Amino acid sequence: MAEDTIRVGFIGAGANTGLRHIPGLRAQPGVELAGVANRSLASSQRVCDEYEIPKAYEDWVDLIDDDDIDAICIGTWPYMHRTLTLAALDAGKHVLCEARMAMDSAEAREMLDASNASPDLIAQIVPPPHTMPVERHLIDLISDGYIGDVLHVNIRVFNERKWPDTDTPVHWRHDRDLSGNNVMTMGIWYENLMRLVGRASSVQAQAQTTVKHRKNADGIRTEMTIPDQLDILYSLAGGGTVNMSVATAIGTFQPPFDLWIFGDHGTFHIDTPDFTKPGAPQLRVTGGKRGDSEMSEIVVPAEKVGGWRVEEEFINAIRGIEPVTRTNFTDGLKYMEFTDAVQMAWQSGERVSLPL
Repeated sequence: MAEDTIRVGFIGAGANTGLRHIPGLRAQPGVELAGVANRSLASSQRVCDEYEIPKAYEDWVDLIDDDDIDAICIGTWPYMHRTLTLAALDAGKHVLCEARMAMDSAEAREMLDASNASPDLIAQIVPPPHTMPVERHLIDLISDGYIGDVLHVNIRVFNERKWPDTDTPVHWRHDRDLSGNNVMTMGIWYENLMRLVGRASSVQAQAQTTVKHRKNADGIRTEMTIPDQLDILYSLAGGGTVNMSVATAIGTFQPPFDLWIFGDHGTFHIDTPDFTKPGAPQLRVTGGKRGDSEMSEIVVPAEKVGGWRVEEEFINAIRGIEPVTRTNFTDGLKYMEFTDAVQMAWQSGERVSLPL
């Protein structure tokens, strides 16, 4: 397929599909946006009309069964990811699946097994964008010994930065039937940290639900079973510990995230100091090594500044130009196992070892 036109179909053309995947895939040479299957034919047709895509499907089965479709972009909520991925791979289609990978690690393992059974097909999970601009440089600095051995990581994530409010509507992230064991952006940030400091070997966690009920689309009071506050302590397989706090309903004054990485020879701090100012830089990295009197800004060389190239990587992988690195199904299973371990830990009050 190195020189052939790659025809992509979309199942569940939601917000991120319209923002990222449709324009990103359209920008790739030799790629044709071929069709859309949403929850209804009318919805599919609206997306086709908006983005000038030729064919609307009434059912996702018809899109996957279409011999003219080479690759599937899955933009649904996690509850459909396993079903659609297995069907697409079985039909000989490449898969770009929106994050989070699945409802739980059991589903993710099925997806990985199906992908391994079809090594000629590309299977990719959409990665988190948060640390992309600085990640490559930080990995190089860590590999070169800037901080030495990792001692401790402290990260605080404040997703929505809102006060507790029972009048706020139910989002799909609040609905376990749609999102499974995924809680807020906990799995997203674990994936970010995996790239920098490696995987977890054991997990402890506490959780609470501050907003205990919200109103669904029909205005009906609905009990919340997914926490809006998580405090996680986990050990790293390579040594060191991570303290991760994730919250949504905790007020409006805190930044989106604050990340410290402490080593025995140096320290990194990644934050978003001007997050309230339109157009301000999104990330700032400062660092200091043993013997320094203070930390100073770390400027990422232009050639190392990362960015969003998910769709380009997907198409290049299909053409055999480069492998999938953000994110392959093996790493996807790792973060889904971590997600399950966190839930097991907060429910049992016990430490949970990884891998499961």
